[in-house]
Amino acid sequence: QVQLVESGGGLVRPGGSLRLSCAASRSIRSISVMGWYRQAPGKQRELVASITNGGSSNYADSVKGRFTISRDNAKNTLYLQMNSLRPEDTAVYYCNADIPPVTYWGQGTQVTVSS
Repeated sequence: QVQLVESGGGLVRPGGSLRLSCAASRSIRSISVMGWYRQAPGKQRELVASITNGGSSNYADSVKGRFTISRDNAKNTLYLQMNSLRPEDTAVYYCNADIPPVTYWGQGTQVTVSS
């Protein structure tokens, strides 16, 4: 079991940057896959990026080259660095952790990209 708490969201202008953090209540060293998802109003939740405990990452096409996922096992924290933000990146961002057979979710953090 793990509790996940996201932070770092906010309002940013197009072209700006934000770094999201997801703090876990226990060691994440043994969690094989962690990820960031987002959900915009009226849309389904979608994968943004995921990372294994070996450091292999995967990105949605829409964020490749702009977003970077990372994890600090010593700090029990997952990060998402978001650069060159666009209005279409506006959504609630959630982190998750796969600990089979359960997937755990945080409560989400709002990211709004607007001028």
